Amino acid sequence: MKLLTHNFVSSRFLKDVKGGYPLKLSAQKIETKDVEFNEEFIKNIIPKCDFSALRSACESINEAANLPQTLPENWIENEELLKELHRLLFCIDIIEGELQCPDTARIFPIKQGIPNLLVEDEQK
Repeated sequence: MKLLTHNFVSSRFLKDVKGGYPLKLSAQKIETKDVEFNEEFIKNIIPKCDFSALRSACESINEAANLPQTLPENWIENEELLKELHRLLFCIDIIEGELQCPDTARIFPIKQGIPNLLVEDEQK
């Protein structure tokens, strides 16, 4: 599971969950893959991302060292930051781990890079 995917996933579909975002990430196995840098794509996707949730996910896997606390106003002109955001969002792959709902503490496993968010009908 890419960190980009994590940034858009929530547990709002669960019964009695109002927020469900961001899911707390815990990773047991991480792989890093080379993905070609696409400056225009990263510039278009960053405004759609929740930077605070991205930072929190990066902290949970010890990858936040080169990430500012908040997204600077001039981020779109900062090539070094754009490349770091690309690396974080597209090159890091969570292979094994868990996502935890912040409201209910329900655990969703990540197996072979795929988050399992399926629930029983009575939990919806």
